[in-house]
Amino acid sequence: METPPGTSVARVELVDFRCYESTHLDLPSGVTVISGDNGEGKTSILEAVVWCALGRSFRGVPDAALVRAGQEEAVVRTFISAPERSRKIEVGLRRTGRNKILLDGKAVPRLRDLIGALRVTVFAPDDLALIKGGPAGRRTFIDELLTTINPRFSGVRADYEKVVRHRNALLRAGGRVNSQSDEGATLEVFNQQLVATGSELLEGRLQLLNQIFPEVQLAYRELAIEPVVLEADYVCDWATSGPNETGLSQTLTREELAKTMRAALSALAGRERERGTTLVGPHRDEWALTLAGLESRSQASQGEQRTLALALRLASHRAVAAAFGQEPVLVLDDVFSELDEYRSAALVERLAAPQTLISTAGPLPFGVEVAARVCVANATARVQ
Repeated sequence: METPPGTSVARVELVDFRCYESTHLDLPSGVTVISGDNGEGKTSILEAVVWCALGRSFRGVPDAALVRAGQEEAVVRTFISAPERSRKIEVGLRRTGRNKILLDGKAVPRLRDLIGALRVTVFAPDDLALIKGGPAGRRTFIDELLTTINPRFSGVRADYEKVVRHRNALLRAGGRVNSQSDEGATLEVFNQQLVATGSELLEGRLQLLNQIFPEVQLAYRELAIEPVVLEADYVCDWATSGPNETGLSQTLTREELAKTMRAALSALAGRERERGTTLVGPHRDEWALTLAGLESRSQASQGEQRTLALALRLASHRAVAAAFGQEPVLVLDDVFSELDEYRSAALVERLAAPQTLISTAGPLPFGVEVAARVCVANATARVQ
């Protein structure tokens, strides 16, 4: 299959980012390998590129930790080549205070407005937590993919989370908040907002999961040494009927989801007041994945768990490519060191993108065609 066109990072410039005082790299299309000993700053280059796409570190660290020791601000600039036009993202990450983000020289007032300027798919060793970790990681995976494919859900998600915070404050205060800004606010007002935003987010999640799960199953079969039956269910413990009964076999309408939420709010009203927290809504849901009928989180082998994590990333990459007709930039952070020979070869065979950035401290699997190499040592990076 011919690889569709996509965006690529033509140049990245770092100033006081992590261990780098100042460096710049011109990057070609194809595969760029960033090599060097552990702790020399290979991942930091990938981290800078990905920040410009996601608005956060894929390693889960606060922005202040990205600023070089002794400095107050780190600057990252990425120059993006795309089929429709070239773009520039400039980010000022501050140790204290607000970050500064410019897109094509214009200030970006909200982080959500950055989404879509550069799309990336990140494979990292920590992806194993998608399977072994709790439901929050899988919810984040779903929501980030949802907002990448349909950016308006970034606002829906933010509005929903804001409602949950305010509603929890009301519940802790016994149903009312005494501050002037919230004077006269009642739990019912926030119930209505919770249902409106929550049912919209639920509808988006279910539609997305119905769309991508066949791709996840396909990717798992492609990568697994011994393929087994992979199944999934979207579980709402708070619901007496609705998504937890239908799983992924069909999509409920937003009206049906809203009705289910209203019924649950009524049924759990007393328990919510006792506990002082919101017990109804998509912030409590689980995407349960099973292999051969066994819970993948606790009963699958580590090899099966790692294969499933890779399948999630590969399926998400394909979903974004299909949605926009353009391949995201592939970013692989020391992934092959965690994989056996079979899974490494299977992954290499299926990683097709106009640009791939790979960090590694060791040799690459057979079959990787390298366009450029970046050598990292002593806080310097040079294209060879």
